[in-house]
Amino acid sequence: MTTQTFDLPDLGEGLTEAEVVRWLVAVGDTVALDQPIVEVETAKSIVEVPSPFAGTVSELHGEEGRVMEVGRPLISVTDGSGAEAGAEAASGADAAKASAEGERYREEERAGTGSGNVLIGYGTPEAAASGRRRRPRPRPPARPAQPAAPASAAPVQPAVPASAAPAAPPAARPPLVTSPLVRQMAREAGLRISEVSGSGPGGLITRRDVREAIDAARAPAADPAADSAVPAPGPEPVAPGFVDARTGLAESRRAAMSGFRRSVAASLSRSRSEIPEATVWVDVDATELVRLRQSDPSGPGLMSYVARFVVAGLRAHPELNGRVDAERGELVQYDGVNLGLAVQTDRGLVAPAVLGAHRLTTTELDGEIRRLTAAAREGKASPAEMTGGTFTLNNYGSLRVDGSAAIINHPQVAILGLGRIMDRPWVVDGELTVRKITQLSFAFDHRVCDGGAAAGFMRVVADAMDNPAAAVARL
Repeated sequence: MTTQTFDLPDLGEGLTEAEVVRWLVAVGDTVALDQPIVEVETAKSIVEVPSPFAGTVSELHGEEGRVMEVGRPLISVTDGSGAEAGAEAASGADAAKASAEGERYREEERAGTGSGNVLIGYGTPEAAASGRRRRPRPRPPARPAQPAAPASAAPVQPAVPASAAPAAPPAARPPLVTSPLVRQMAREAGLRISEVSGSGPGGLITRRDVREAIDAARAPAADPAADSAVPAPGPEPVAPGFVDARTGLAESRRAAMSGFRRSVAASLSRSRSEIPEATVWVDVDATELVRLRQSDPSGPGLMSYVARFVVAGLRAHPELNGRVDAERGELVQYDGVNLGLAVQTDRGLVAPAVLGAHRLTTTELDGEIRRLTAAAREGKASPAEMTGGTFTLNNYGSLRVDGSAAIINHPQVAILGLGRIMDRPWVVDGELTVRKITQLSFAFDHRVCDGGAAAGFMRVVADAMDNPAAAVARL
């Protein structure tokens, strides 16, 4: 009998961990090749991981709710049909092949579409939040310390001036880091990456290593007994009597941020720190748009019409459908629109995109919006949909609010918000009457255009909502 262990596969560059959301199999179950075995949550979305082996499940290496690192054992299968491949191949090439989602993640990252996300949006941040304090999570026993790599595996050490490393032992070597995200985390926390011990294969330094180094540097005193304790995942109670020094109030609990929430925080922080945004707004008479919708209850919804008008506005003002390449000092415009839609889910607010929205009719947009909204709420939107938006439309009217100063979904350059539609007094042809009024608010990156272009875009959308029949005839 042969038992093979499948490690958590690489889910994309910068994604070094995932949380086990739900096991789809149990110990003793029979699994087939490529059968989905577990749902895991990353900073991007919920992904089903397939098995590269066939056989009987002998062990599940992580309980639901546990955060696991890429490369750690995920599941063991006995008498699998893939035995000849070997565990090493399964955790390498076979794992990458088995995870088509991971391949798509990597393509998006290389194309530059993975740094926006997914929320207001939120996709993978290019810089993780610095100095994140986090309590230890359940994890497999740590690998034995590796003070020095075997001589046969150690790379040739380049010559280093004595003044640069006076205390370095002869066997010292540059820190093994493959992710720029890890280096940036250490730099923002004021750590030297060379002083961080790596727990990954061959001494690879991971994000968890940097986080633990940050916590160790900030902790006033380390209690070895406390370090060995493994708390349950999720919210953790605070020791009775612990009082916050700033507020004078006792803390009731602490809860570790999920990978998704950390991604959201990093993306929003980057948007606020990098984008000089400005906001304009306008009240719109949507009475005729509401009548158009009511005249055909089975036809497209209000958001579908607004989405169609947004696409028209972006065609008239393409500078708002692009990004800023700060490194090269260039403004980029896209040949097409991937329309992001803010969707409230149990995981938080996400902004999956209708890919190729510029090619769709209003009816086709309606079908895609309904499908995409349902997929996002179930965590089933594809990585491309979660990270590929070029412009975001946010219907915060569904939350029963009138307006919002929205945060731009980096690396996009604009976001349009739609408030709730209400009966309000309005003057039409010199007469006071009751109309269906809503508010559009528009935040844009002042680097790509001035207020005139922003106002021009707003008028395209507002005028179309005011007289939708004429607008649809022109589209």
